[in-house]
Amino acid sequence: MGFAKTASTTDEHHDVDVLLIGGGIMSATLGTYLQELEPTWRIGMVERLDGIAKESSNGWNNAGTGHSALAEMNYTPGDADGSIDIRKAIDINESFQISRQFWASLVQKGMLNTPRSFINSVPHMSFVWGEDNVGFLKKRYEALQKSTLFRGMEYSEDPEQIREWIPLMMEGREAGERVAATRILTGTDVNFGEITHQLVESLQKSPRFSLKTRHEVRDIKRNEDGRWSVTVADLNNNGQQKILCARYVFIGAGGAGLTLLQKSGIPEAKAYAGFPVGGEFLVTDNPHVVKRHQAKVYGKASVGAPPMSVPHLDTRMLDGKQTLLFGPFATFSTKFLKEGSLLDMFGSLTSSNIKPMLHVGLSNFDLVKYLIGQVMLTDDDRLKALQDYLPAARMEDWRRVKAGQRVQIIKKDAEKGGVLKLGTEVVTSQDGTLSVLLGASPGASTAAPIMLDLMKKVFEDKFSSVEWQTKLTALIPSNGKKLNGNVAATEKVMAETSRILQLDYTPTSAANDEASEADAAVIGK
Repeated sequence: MGFAKTASTTDEHHDVDVLLIGGGIMSATLGTYLQELEPTWRIGMVERLDGIAKESSNGWNNAGTGHSALAEMNYTPGDADGSIDIRKAIDINESFQISRQFWASLVQKGMLNTPRSFINSVPHMSFVWGEDNVGFLKKRYEALQKSTLFRGMEYSEDPEQIREWIPLMMEGREAGERVAATRILTGTDVNFGEITHQLVESLQKSPRFSLKTRHEVRDIKRNEDGRWSVTVADLNNNGQQKILCARYVFIGAGGAGLTLLQKSGIPEAKAYAGFPVGGEFLVTDNPHVVKRHQAKVYGKASVGAPPMSVPHLDTRMLDGKQTLLFGPFATFSTKFLKEGSLLDMFGSLTSSNIKPMLHVGLSNFDLVKYLIGQVMLTDDDRLKALQDYLPAARMEDWRRVKAGQRVQIIKKDAEKGGVLKLGTEVVTSQDGTLSVLLGASPGASTAAPIMLDLMKKVFEDKFSSVEWQTKLTALIPSNGKKLNGNVAATEKVMAETSRILQLDYTPTSAANDEASEADAAVIGK
């Protein structure tokens, strides 16, 4: 009997200015920003798997929606008085406009290539049935008309009009059923994995960037000089360990972000716990089905469902061909990553976060009930859910595909004990030298604005400098400005990004509003 090999640590140290942990779209986006802003900085990226973009950023592990609140009704909740709150929808849309501008600039610079390889025009629609839901959707449509960001949206309760938009979804539907839909043609389908690959390929053209795959982070410690020592195991070399020293560390490791944050030992980590939720889609490649549905259609979420579980029927472009996805159906695993360990959730529990986690479980019975119900679903149950959207659907045309894992944030709260945070959250050390992105929705769609916000926290002085602001405005023409409320500025950004990204776009008649032309000219410089 031989003895098991143990990992050894070498004396080899590798120094970088910024270390990016995780090879997904968040790290790739931050690395791209920093290479543009500080081209002399040494940037390192480490990824546990044998390639980049294999977890949440992979095209099959997310819905591929360019989230801009055009169809997602969970971003426009109804208030107690019956009114619709569109503030979140405006924020989400503004954020996606930043992503569009960022990607368009990178196409012009040659850092992203062939736009249709990563982004395509697909109409975004909301679809509902039943009196209450129809009433909600009409109010939502009317409320969104007050924002310049949602110009061009159509609303209909006419079954024949809706049939023209989504014939497959109306086929076999009961006559007389009350339905309603909104449609806007500026929606997109995005392959975030492809964007990640292209960004990293561009980063690798610089000798001051290094990528190490199959390198797993084992420990993160602060040095006396304020820098960070990150111990990584080289899985290509029997787990031999080496130390990477960095002035700044960003953890963009998806669901593993919480565990790595805890390894750093910073006090801010004690406020967080994580609850993993997985996803699964029904997929069809049947050309007779696929060719008759050309839209991303979002329905209303079940009571207690997390944002990632809003049902939608999506036209997708994946692996070079068009396909159709329905879901997601929630799954449960204690893994924090699709390629993670069943011990992930248990290993993240500490004396400081177990109480908030238990409190959230007890106070979110609807969510717990929903997840239990989803886990118990049979294929017949999934088909029935699909037939709410495609009444004529047959199970033999569809297959189940496992999507990625998301870790919902649980944050310690003085009043409530613990609260479930369904968005994303940037956490930084007090001095800003270590940062992490936690959470899920809206995720990759808003990588560009999220990393802007992170840089504002981490590099506060540099971020406000003339040098950085000049470069950022060159990348994002509307940098520091709001588009909402400015028709001409919104139209200019939409038209220009659509031209560069090869997206469908028809300007609205108010695009020539002379009162806003001056502002538009400033943003377009």
